Amino acid sequence: MKNRLKARLRDSKEPCFGTWISSPSLLNLDALKGAGFEWFVIDTEHAPMNPETIAAMISILASEGPTPLVRVGDIDQYLVKQALDAGAHGVLLPLVSTEAQARNAVAFAKYPPDGVRGAAAAAATRYGAELATYLRTANAETLVGVQIETKEAISHLDAIAAVPGVDVLFVGPQDLTLSLGLWDDRKHPTVRAAMREVVAACERHGKVPGTLVVDPEEKRIAIELGFRFISLASDIRFLLEGARAYRNF
Repeated sequence: MKNRLKARLRDSKEPCFGTWISSPSLLNLDALKGAGFEWFVIDTEHAPMNPETIAAMISILASEGPTPLVRVGDIDQYLVKQALDAGAHGVLLPLVSTEAQARNAVAFAKYPPDGVRGAAAAAATRYGAELATYLRTANAETLVGVQIETKEAISHLDAIAAVPGVDVLFVGPQDLTLSLGLWDDRKHPTVRAAMREVVAACERHGKVPGTLVVDPEEKRIAIELGFRFISLASDIRFLLEGARAYRNF
């Protein structure tokens, strides 16, 4: 297994850009894969994705295009295993607020002795044909991201960031804003201050800070704050904003 994205994040301090895949449309994903993004996060927490769709999307991205990642719906061993066995090169786990949850995230994504993931003759191993190579490389190559999106997570940042095997601390800006009692005011100074804390914790522990932006101002601010793994909105937002732009010609 070779993970271009993980190598990119390790070797370069320049921000890299991907997007969120929230539509189960294989056609949309196939159309977007040549748009210049470095990675896609296939969302299974809030989007109507089934295992067959996830597997088909990863297969479309397997030989070219953005690195396939999956945002699983919970810190759950079964969900992580399903995503990685389908061939995802990494997982993003939501609502990670404690060191213990971060350790579970890593354990579910890694084979022994680093974790508890079970081996399978699934798509990731070419149905067993490449099992030996995959087992020997997956622990190092699989990307593990944990989402920082609660007040509790902000209070435990150093403990979370210090967990071996965590690669990315990803600010979920809307949920963090809600947790801070600010509803949808994600540009509030309190939210920005919390985001700065995430970047600082990543710098102290050698991790990559990530977040999602929905407009040019948020993108500029994220880069200025030091975020390096940045989702540029989502496929659904592209569809809606493109439609509105054409409607208003």
